[in-house]
Order: sequence, then structure tokens, then C-alpha cells
Amino acid sequence: MSTHRAGPTFVLVHGSGSSSFMWAPIQRELALLGHRNFAVDLPGHGFDAQYPGAYQAPQDLGAWAAEPSTLAGVILQDNVDAVVAVVRRVAPYGPVVLVGASLGGTALTGVGNTVPELVDRLVYISAWSCVRRASPVEYMQEPEFASSLLGPLAALNVGDPAALGAGRANYRTARGGAAPA
Repeated sequence: MSTHRAGPTFVLVHGSGSSSFMWAPIQRELALLGHRNFAVDLPGHGFDAQYPGAYQAPQDLGAWAAEPSTLAGVILQDNVDAVVAVVRRVAPYGPVVLVGASLGGTALTGVGNTVPELVDRLVYISAWSCVRRASPVEYMQEPEFASSLLGPLAALNVGDPAALGAGRANYRTARGGAAPA
């Protein structure tokens, strides 16, 4: 296929706790405007996501707090590698515009640094763009983050992130996420 005067392909990257499905309304609009697009499911998300029975109704927060996450072994490089693979597949068809939301921004930065010759634009939508620190967690330790609205969400945490291999929050309760004693 000739890439002469080809329009861009938008590669859409979701954030933590989400999936490629979040992009469906945007994908419809891009398609209606004649733009190619591809929504990525990062490792451990989308059809590969873990939805353990303990989280379902009725909830068993004690069991859920102890069940390791399928995200336990997933590192940022795995996300970067997944997106790089997609970029390599779509790049022959024209310019590539990477769009990332939330934690997906960290993958965008990694992809841009890994294959800059294949990426024409990076678009961050309310996304992390870690420049001076290695990860969002490091930024959260800064004084500027003290007034963030993420702090109060800690009451929703379930289990020990070190033991689970990932942070886990129970958004299905108004009482906080702690497992009953």
C-alpha cells in the first residue's frame, strides 16, 4: 500500500483499570471522519483482565484482598512493548498518532523513546508524562501532589499491594474497601 499522502492512523492507549473499550465512542467518530484507528489492550487488561469471583456479587473482600493480581508480573516495559508492536504494524500505512489516557501516557513516552522514527505525534489526554521521575508513584511523593484528589481514594484500597502485585480498590462500596476484620 502506498503511504503517499496517507492520513494518520490513531493508536489509542487506555490507562490503568480500563481497556480498549473506553475508546469506542472516539473510534466511531474517527471512522466517520475517515481516519484509521486501533485501540490497544495493554497486558492484563481488556479480554485478558482478571475479574475474580470474590469481587462479584456477593463480594468476599477477604478473599479478594488475598488473591494475587494477574497484573503482578506486568511492568511498564511490557506495556511499551505491546504498543510498539502495534505501531510497527500500522506504520507502513501512514503517519502514526499515539493517543494515551491516564497511565497510558507512561507507555506513550516509552514508545516515543523506543521507536521515535515510527511515531509522528504523541497526544496525552489527562495522562502521565513522566519526565523528571521514573514513574507516577515517584511524582505522588512530591509536595505538589499533597492536594491531589487521589489521596482520599486510599480508603477504597483492598489488600496489600506488595503481596497482590498491584494496587486494588473496591469502587463498589460507600464504606471503603478494607476487608472486614
